Amino acid sequence: MKKIEAIIRPFKLDEVKEALLEIGVHGMTITEVRGYGRQKGHKETYRGSEYQIEFVPKLKIEIVVDDSLLEKVVDAILNTAKTGQVGDGKIFISDITDAIRIRTDESGPDAL
Repeated sequence: MKKIEAIIRPFKLDEVKEALLEIGVHGMTITEVRGYGRQKGHKETYRGSEYQIEFVPKLKIEIVVDDSLLEKVVDAILNTAKTGQVGDGKIFISDITDAIRIRTDESGPDAL
């Protein structure tokens, strides 16, 4: 099993969610996060004053999938979250040793 963490632009969530549903991903966790990478924030103007926004609002999607779905999930996120501009986000992939569904005690891929 793999855990996929994707940091995306907030307005891309609906497109990403629909693409994941189409390939059979039924569960995900969404967290509102703030941070920066190479873009190092941006400047905004409010009432004539310019100020620096260091931490840009993003969404973090967390999904745990069977190894067989990994490539499809990554492709779906890449194809729907990409705008081609700095700040599109990142995808991180980790190994998961086990998952347990609390309600039924199922474990491994059956728990997903």
